[in-house]
Amino acid sequence: MDVIGERMASQTKASKIEKLTALPGVGAATAKKLVDAKLDTVSKVATAGASKLIKAGIKAAVAKKIASAAKSADKAASATKAVSTKAKAAAKKAPAKAKATASKAKAAAKKAPAKAKEVASSAKNLAKSTKPKKEKKDTSESKKIGPSPKTPISKMSWFKNFKK
Repeated sequence: MDVIGERMASQTKASKIEKLTALPGVGAATAKKLVDAKLDTVSKVATAGASKLIKAGIKAAVAKKIASAAKSADKAASATKAVSTKAKAAAKKAPAKAKATASKAKAAAKKAPAKAKEVASSAKNLAKSTKPKKEKKDTSESKKIGPSPKTPISKMSWFKNFKK
């Protein structure tokens, strides 16, 4: 059983070394030094800084290079993680948004016939109110000769002639 435990420990140590060798300036030997110093992730190397890397047995010039590369890689990884989290949250919200939109559309569809009927009714009423009124018949052709019934007798021509 001790052999299995050693294999598992060496496998995880090997995978940690592989991840650290992705950084520029970190080879297998440097990665092994970092893992032995318990700086086994890119994030830990980024937060450690150049001084702790020097204490782990790495030369100063290489330590500065590794520290800056680890910081930029860690920043990119955290930005990627944030974007991924936002995308997951949006994906979770999408069905609820779609459902809300569908229910709004359904409600609008239910209201549409009543609204159309109302609009048609108001259009009909508007059409009725704007119909031209019946014009009075033009009676110029069938005009009666003589004064109108409202003309006073004193203004009538026969009365004027009668006075004289």
